[in-house]
Amino acid sequence: MMNVFQNSSPDPIAMKSYILLTGATGYIGGRLLKLLEAESRPVRCITRRPEFLQARVASSTDLVAGDVLDIDSLQRAMEGVHTAYYLVHSMGTAHGFEETDRQAAEQFGAAARAQRIQRIIYLGGLGDPSGKLSAHLRSRQEVGKILRQSGVPVIEFRASIVIGSGSLSFEIIRALVERLPVMIAPRWVNIRAQPIAIQDVLQYLRAGLDLPAGASTIYEIGGPDQVSYGELMREYARQRGLRRLTISVPVLTPRLSSLWLGLVTPLYARVGRKLIDSIRYQTIVQDNAASKVFAVRPIGVSEAIAKALRNEDREFCETRWSDALSSAGPAPRWGGVRFGNRLVDSRTVRVAVPPSAAFAPIQRIGGSTGWYYGNWAWRIRGWMDLLVGGVGMRRGRPEMEGLKAGDTLDCWRVEAFESGRLLRLAAEMKLPGRAWLEFEVTGNAAGSLIRQTAIFDPVGLGGLIYWYLVYPMHQLGFAGMLRGIACAAEQFSGKT
Repeated sequence: MMNVFQNSSPDPIAMKSYILLTGATGYIGGRLLKLLEAESRPVRCITRRPEFLQARVASSTDLVAGDVLDIDSLQRAMEGVHTAYYLVHSMGTAHGFEETDRQAAEQFGAAARAQRIQRIIYLGGLGDPSGKLSAHLRSRQEVGKILRQSGVPVIEFRASIVIGSGSLSFEIIRALVERLPVMIAPRWVNIRAQPIAIQDVLQYLRAGLDLPAGASTIYEIGGPDQVSYGELMREYARQRGLRRLTISVPVLTPRLSSLWLGLVTPLYARVGRKLIDSIRYQTIVQDNAASKVFAVRPIGVSEAIAKALRNEDREFCETRWSDALSSAGPAPRWGGVRFGNRLVDSRTVRVAVPPSAAFAPIQRIGGSTGWYYGNWAWRIRGWMDLLVGGVGMRRGRPEMEGLKAGDTLDCWRVEAFESGRLLRLAAEMKLPGRAWLEFEVTGNAAGSLIRQTAIFDPVGLGGLIYWYLVYPMHQLGFAGMLRGIACAAEQFSGKT
């Protein structure tokens, strides 16, 4: 149940127990929220749409409707708060993001001063303030300055490229390497930076809570490696087993580069332009004070990329596709929905039978039962797999009724099984990537919803081409399979 903070404290100065978090719907803020909640910290989130966060926060976390441009809502949210995290920016706006960020910082600082906040913790951008900076980096550092001018002590962390599954920089690297066997590399891919893993950024932000009270301080944070975007792309390619050719050209301007990114990556062109403007300038840690003050020991680039890929697997397994798809609206007609690098084709059917009956045909799938539609096509696919050295469809299944994690099932292996609710299969056929097929049943005695989801993690351009070539067959085959399962469920229920 959403616990929206009410203005009920008679003395906001006497009770300083809360941590205020802005940006909880964002990439870093959302992860920091989970970290603080795991430590049972009393957290309050200010957001324009509390209902969007309601299902994603712990019951102990307060949600308050507000806006960083509305000082009255800020002051209400800051009552009883001892530390406030400032993790918002306006880079995605079409025009005037610098002025918007300036106004937001001024309002936030004024409200923090009025409510006697003990400390603001802010994440800004790394870059030499005495040298030339992009508009984006200049704005990020200006925000820190404005917050300090409020008179409230500010702990400002300045970071370069953040490596983590879902981060803007990592998604650019992923999209470029996965989609382009030959990469046209402008000069900015050779500019050096000091990337830091998302886990280490979160540890620094969390450690800021434990610093003794004092004056405002700026800490530059980064990993142990100084590398370029080009080197990051080569390391990503190595870990994904991809061979890539890079051709350097000196003529791509930031504007042309941003349009190019907009074509081959998920970025808006305007966000790409601001990001490239920042990449064009070196972002290296000059002051190592953070390594002396904090116990955080950041990991290197190779391990950070490996962790990003592993964490993506974990996030993928924990995600409920029904929630993700329903919040995204109608599924696109061509290509499915993307989750990180994964492509998802998900469909549902309702049946007027209880979950046990709806799941019965699912747990019998494969082997002599077949796949409820187009068994001839499955056999052809198995023969094709055998020709290229794969396992084909000849393994069958261990027994008619029971399944458990690790069992082989034709050309699949059971990755997860919960009787009456879930079956997830991992493909063991030869593919240019990894694939899963998942069935989930929810409902009650009056009826059930069967969700069937095909997931593909393509490797390189070949993997993407494969997905789009077979997608029309998925539309036919998987839709027929789901209809067949629904029909079999109703027949099974009629027999019991």
